[in-house]
Amino acid sequence: MELIVELLNITTGGNRIAVLSEQAANLLGVHSSDRIKITYGNKESIAIANIAENFPKNRIGLFEETESALGVKDDEIVQVQLASLPESLFNIRAKLHGERLREKDIVAIVKDVVERHLSTVEIAAFLTALSIHGLSTGETEALSRAMVATGKTLNFGEGPILDKHSVGGIPGDKTSMLVVPIVAAAGFAIPKTSSRAITSPAGTADRVETLCPVNLSIKEIENVVAKTNGCLVWGGSLELAPADDLFIQVEYPLGIDPMLLPSILSKKKAIGATHVVIDIPTGMGAKIKTRTEAYTLASDFVDLGKRLGLNIQCALTFGDQPLGCSIGPALEAREALTTLMGGGPPDLHEKAVSLAGMLFDMVGVENPRGMAEEMIDSGKAEKKLREIIAAQGGNPEVKPETIDVGPKSAVVRSERTGKVLWLSTDDIVRIAREAGAPKEKGAGVVLHAKLGENVRKDGVLFEIYAQRSSKLSSALELASQLSPIVLSRKPEEKMILDTIPEKGMHEKTFMLDR
Repeated sequence: MELIVELLNITTGGNRIAVLSEQAANLLGVHSSDRIKITYGNKESIAIANIAENFPKNRIGLFEETESALGVKDDEIVQVQLASLPESLFNIRAKLHGERLREKDIVAIVKDVVERHLSTVEIAAFLTALSIHGLSTGETEALSRAMVATGKTLNFGEGPILDKHSVGGIPGDKTSMLVVPIVAAAGFAIPKTSSRAITSPAGTADRVETLCPVNLSIKEIENVVAKTNGCLVWGGSLELAPADDLFIQVEYPLGIDPMLLPSILSKKKAIGATHVVIDIPTGMGAKIKTRTEAYTLASDFVDLGKRLGLNIQCALTFGDQPLGCSIGPALEAREALTTLMGGGPPDLHEKAVSLAGMLFDMVGVENPRGMAEEMIDSGKAEKKLREIIAAQGGNPEVKPETIDVGPKSAVVRSERTGKVLWLSTDDIVRIAREAGAPKEKGAGVVLHAKLGENVRKDGVLFEIYAQRSSKLSSALELASQLSPIVLSRKPEEKMILDTIPEKGMHEKTFMLDR
């Protein structure tokens, strides 16, 4: 059937979608969400059909993704016909029934996801099936390899190419901003691609973006690494394992995360890493709650790494409270730079040195922890971070106090004297996000009391920063409803930490950050 193109000038955020009238759909034998094949000259595109009651019967409405794939203009003629179901849909149905998929089945699914042949509903069905039935080791390996093969890859030479990644789960974890310059200053390549925040107040890319541009091309990344040995960039526009980003878009609203291992290691494989330290924050304040769960996850990472040709070591790290004191992009960038300059909170310094030391140990450095300490003490790591900032287009002379934070601030004080017995990371994340983080870079929270510390009556528990008075007021109101920091002189004085159902019950935070 010939139809006239009507460009809708609307983006879907990924899927290729076309709009048909009911009359045209009936003549084609198309139902809503069926696939149609659109031909324009020598180009073809598969799109998901949406059916509209009052749409002109001789026209087809194209969203921007479909328009771009065809290179078509308004009022031009295209050929439209019903497309057959993709093979991958039958594989998804098999997984929904609990069947184990073969490598070629998984390759077909990932290829169709990347080529936008599957609808959001079908991708959601696949992810739900993985969440219910799990993945075998072979399926996980096949999924990882397929995600790498359907995207771009980087090659920084023979190596070793080092990398570090956290599975996420605790706020304030700006460790990568220290580990990358420590490792690079010692002469090793560490091209670090990072994510933006999904559910947290700041991702590594959000933090670094307060210092320099992070949206670099592959060629620009190669130049930065050639100059400095390292980089700190956003990986979202590089098309490294692009299926992962499409899966995450669906995982987030579903509140599930069945793709953790292939998601992380496919990106590491695509960036050309050879030696990777995986940070697994473990504790009641983290995504991974128990050591048993953490040990199982670590073993899975090591095993999958071997299958992919990656040398993996995992660190189970303290996850009962935020790392450092600052939560929010600009506040965390300040704290990271201060720590590299010899100040900063001791837990951030300790974690960065420990993880960098693990990477040095993996490549045979004698006295690996001593090497990491020396990079900070000598000022070489700070100098290296400034080199990376300059190479990425930022100001290498930046000082912690010149990094802009929210001009509106207020403190939350203690109503009693006591020791910090418990600290709710979920509540702190919610307060920081209510203040505007991560979209408003200067927003966030600075903790003035952490686990085990004594606080006097009217002492400051934490400080909230915001760009706007309205956001500050909202964050303060939320803080008054929550109890993010629990004080007690003795543990037995506060045996009930929470109640279920809660008063004014709040939804628990779902953590998906990579």
